[in-house]
Amino acid sequence: MPRIRQADVDEVKARTNIADIVGERVALKSAGVGSLKGLCPFHDEKSPSFHVRPQVGYYHCFGCGESGDVYSFLREMDHVSFTEAVERLAGRIGYALHYEDGGSAPETSGRSRLYAANTAAAEFFRAQLLSPEAEIGRRFLGERGFDAGAAAHFGVGFAPKGWDAMLKALTAQGFTRDELSAAGLVSTGQRGVYDRFRGRLVWPIRDVSGQTIGFGARKLFDDDQGPKYLNTPETPIYKKAQVLYGLDLAKRDIARGDPRRVVVVEGYTDVMACHLAGLTTAIATCGTAFGTDHIKVLRRVMGDDNSSGEVVFTFDGDEAGQKAALRAFTEDDRFNAQTFVAVAPDGLDPCDLRLQRGDAAVRGLMDAKVPMFEFALDRKLGGFDLSTVEGRVGALRAAAPIVAEIRDRLLRPGYERVLARRLGMDPTEVHGEVERAARGGAQTQNRREPVPADSASGATGISPVTLGSLPRTADAALERDALMGALQYGHQVDHDLLTRALADDFRTPGLDAVREAVASAANRSRAGWATDAVNAVREPYRSLAGELLMTPFPARNEESAVASTTDLARRLILRRLQQDKFELSSALQRVPADSDGGRALRMRLRDLDAERQRFAES
Repeated sequence: MPRIRQADVDEVKARTNIADIVGERVALKSAGVGSLKGLCPFHDEKSPSFHVRPQVGYYHCFGCGESGDVYSFLREMDHVSFTEAVERLAGRIGYALHYEDGGSAPETSGRSRLYAANTAAAEFFRAQLLSPEAEIGRRFLGERGFDAGAAAHFGVGFAPKGWDAMLKALTAQGFTRDELSAAGLVSTGQRGVYDRFRGRLVWPIRDVSGQTIGFGARKLFDDDQGPKYLNTPETPIYKKAQVLYGLDLAKRDIARGDPRRVVVVEGYTDVMACHLAGLTTAIATCGTAFGTDHIKVLRRVMGDDNSSGEVVFTFDGDEAGQKAALRAFTEDDRFNAQTFVAVAPDGLDPCDLRLQRGDAAVRGLMDAKVPMFEFALDRKLGGFDLSTVEGRVGALRAAAPIVAEIRDRLLRPGYERVLARRLGMDPTEVHGEVERAARGGAQTQNRREPVPADSASGATGISPVTLGSLPRTADAALERDALMGALQYGHQVDHDLLTRALADDFRTPGLDAVREAVASAANRSRAGWATDAVNAVREPYRSLAGELLMTPFPARNEESAVASTTDLARRLILRRLQQDKFELSSALQRVPADSDGGRALRMRLRDLDAERQRFAES
């Protein structure tokens, strides 16, 4: 593949706000001057340790050590090549790339082609919804309360019944059969290659950034022998365990909500009904149960670092719906947010509820929600005859582990009392059984989840140096803060002053390794220079450099940060001058005072004192 000109690579990165790209997947909050933070997308965590500095175009996680620029973020998150990452960002900002051979932009391959194929398929399906053959699909939508505007908003389309209508349309646009097969759009049978989706209403499934990655299709015709719903198979870009339908539309309102609330429903039409009724934070899984990977995605989008958020599960009132709710309960403790269950009157799903009782009834689901723990207790107790002693004891043993799962130490006693009242038992007995269940659960958890080894040290045998491992000395503190300021605000500090401050060796080895890279930066006014400096630091000190770049600088605002960095540079120079004075004074003790050497040393000391005085007063 032709190589993109380096000048274009730099220009696209300079024009792209890394916070916008990361913010599509991670809810970011202010973390000090010029810094944002959120839950790390590279590892599971309860409190945010992932920091982004838009000004320098860099991210760093203080938990797992992952760091990089906007290109590395896209490469890690979307598993694209470097060239594809540059091309994708260039497309976002409308920048025309140039290639080293002088030619125009080539057709990309790999994952970018899969995204392009899905986008083209979505456009094809949307156009087909207007065809005479799609009358059955339009009628299906109309009977469920969705007009043409609703269909357009959610991108709903129609797949013709024919054998290969979409295949022909997309191959005419330049897509190969191999690409369409890899995208999950066509299948191969005894009669050759054919459209995977035929005679169905089709919903495009998009990732959190809004790119179409697959489809969900509902059968419409009685002679269709396939399943009621058919989804895109697993592909390099479509992983059903990680995909949430509607999240691209819901993410903004989720992040801005007070409280931050996610409504989990069961189907595509339920998502549509909720959004149209005003519950614009509704999402749904795509052909699979709500699981751990879905939770990780939601927590990052929610910024789930405290208990102020809400996750509301809506389920049908039938047995299958209750089982789905209990499966969700088993994952409840992975959220910091409070979890609830909302079951509509008469067991209606949100789509039918809206159709029969209107938008207000759908919004009213939030008023009828009950805590997940309470719902789980009711379901568990419902399996026992509480009129007998044996039934009550059995119910206590079954329900105690549920109460033991409550992390909030103020809530747990309250639920113990609720359980005692439901069972008609002594609260002391209930408390004792809950404590036994809690101890047993903790032991099981310890056996089930051993602490993983440090991957960095395991791979190289050398543990990476971090801020926390630095010596607690005045020299280390000065060097640390000076480097932090240089990396973050060096482009605004007098070039000659900072160059002189970083010219001499530091007394802390890890910080000296970072100093070398920062001092070697030829142009600190160039966008991205600090990122390049961090990447140039030798191991095992690169992670330390990333922390110095990303740790919020202790200042009220940017002006104060620049002033403080300037002062730290002067202090480094004064420290060097003080060391020079000490060495000259020691040398003066070893030569006769009236000798030529002694006079020269005294002259140098006089000049040194004058220079120290200038720096001290400036």
